[in-house]
Amino acid sequence: MGATIESLVEQARNGNKDMLEEIIRRIQDRVYGLALRMLFHPADAEDATQEILIKIITRLDSFRGESRFDTWVYKVASNHLLTARKYKAERWELTFEKCEQMIEEASKDTGHGNSNDAVQELIIEETRISCVHFLLLCLNRELRLAVILGEICNVNSREGGQIMGLTPAAFRQKLSRGRKELVHYISATCGLVNPANRCHCEKLAVHHVKKKHIDSQKLLFATHPCHARRDSNTEDLLKELDQLERAAMLIRNNPDYAAPGVFVESMKHLIDSNRFQLLGR
Repeated sequence: MGATIESLVEQARNGNKDMLEEIIRRIQDRVYGLALRMLFHPADAEDATQEILIKIITRLDSFRGESRFDTWVYKVASNHLLTARKYKAERWELTFEKCEQMIEEASKDTGHGNSNDAVQELIIEETRISCVHFLLLCLNRELRLAVILGEICNVNSREGGQIMGLTPAAFRQKLSRGRKELVHYISATCGLVNPANRCHCEKLAVHHVKKKHIDSQKLLFATHPCHARRDSNTEDLLKELDQLERAAMLIRNNPDYAAPGVFVESMKHLIDSNRFQLLGR
């Protein structure tokens, strides 16, 4: 078994800068995944992740071991994401009502996809994945963060409270409120969750390309590097669950994104440059 990340942190705090690279390697996917779900655009998530990783490696001395290191990392990342300027996708000011209008507009669109079948399937997959990201943007930052932590990152209420500076009960309340808003909308519109609904994915895929919401030559999510999903047979599992559970699983089964392979190298250059005072030394 490899060394625990806490032991790596202790070595780094004692001056072993080589351990910083391994720490970054172990946490980068989680930080990037959190940033991507909060901010929607991979480019914005990359920028935010780099800023967060800098904060982490320059503040290791403030980690006191009062929680798991992963929890502390999520806390640093969450504080950054909650207080950062508005990013591009947030300036869209999406609401559930606007998403409903988008579906109505797409359903009236008589256009058809012009791509070959393989490309069209990718665009439909892009639409399905983007849907959860769009809906997360309909929540305010705190509710969005609570849902991402609790539903997708599997953080328990005690850790969630530590991360967001709340009591466990207050974290559960935010998670419940955000989850309720998402589940209510998904249950009312998604054909995968509620068979009584029509599936809008194909119509939306054509509409999004037509409106240039999706660039078929530069997909954001369908071709994004991912780790193996927790539930590869999601559609079969969905059939076995009731409607509320199906809606929750649709949220939870958002892909496990892999961070671009640039952070370790960029952090290494940063460490070697002595541009920042590391580890409080």
